[in-house]
Amino acid sequence: MQSLALIENWPVPTAAAAVVRADGTVVAAQGPTAHRFPLASVTKPLAAYAVLVAYEEGAVELDEPAGPEGSTVRHLLAHTSGLAFDEHRATAPPGTRRLYSNAGFEVLGDHIAKATDIPFAEYLRQAVLEPLGMSATALDGSPAKDGVSTVDDLVRFAAEVQAPRLLDARTVLEAMSVVHPGLSGILPGYGHQKPNDWGLGFEIRDAKSPHWTGATSSPRTFGHFGQSGTFLWIDPDAGAACVALTDRAFGPWAIEAWPPFTDAVLAELAGSRG
Repeated sequence: MQSLALIENWPVPTAAAAVVRADGTVVAAQGPTAHRFPLASVTKPLAAYAVLVAYEEGAVELDEPAGPEGSTVRHLLAHTSGLAFDEHRATAPPGTRRLYSNAGFEVLGDHIAKATDIPFAEYLRQAVLEPLGMSATALDGSPAKDGVSTVDDLVRFAAEVQAPRLLDARTVLEAMSVVHPGLSGILPGYGHQKPNDWGLGFEIRDAKSPHWTGATSSPRTFGHFGQSGTFLWIDPDAGAACVALTDRAFGPWAIEAWPPFTDAVLAELAGSRG
């Protein structure tokens, strides 16, 4: 795919990217796909997937109490627990606002560790990373932001989300569906969004503007980006997912570069189908 070559023009020291279909076929890849990058918040979808495995195993329920009073596992996954961004204090009643929260995912990690009697990083390894062959991926710290991975590993995860083997497909459908519709909130780096829709650990594109995906991304597109200059999106309408990892912090360069890159990828995918 010629579109992936656009990453060579990004103002970053190192970049790698790939596009993968639901059957695990890597359509194309560019750059050092085995290079390990800090994921920042792209850690969250991996952590969320582990939480959903714990749910399917019966270790936790989505609507059991977790976090601030009145909050549940579902609230924490959907950033509606009321917890502040980086502080373990409640700033709103659960379910009333979309408050993007690293603290919420740290509470989730502690909750799963207590429910399973396994440290969360180890649970993530056993539940998600090892079964998918993601041997270069690790979590050393916060479930919100301290993952490290490669493009090669994340295409395995992106293929799993598109055609689940570790989870029931209905659970993944719930994860990519809006939880608490209509809530507004701030999308980090992009300002106030009304509504600011999220699923269970995945951000949902819908009609958000501005946004880090493309102008031609379908409203059903879901995924996550990270402050380390990383992103993963899955577009069900395109039948593919895209991973891009860099080692330059998110900023104006990414806001400018990512949407046209995604539009170019989607155009090429549409052309290959046509």
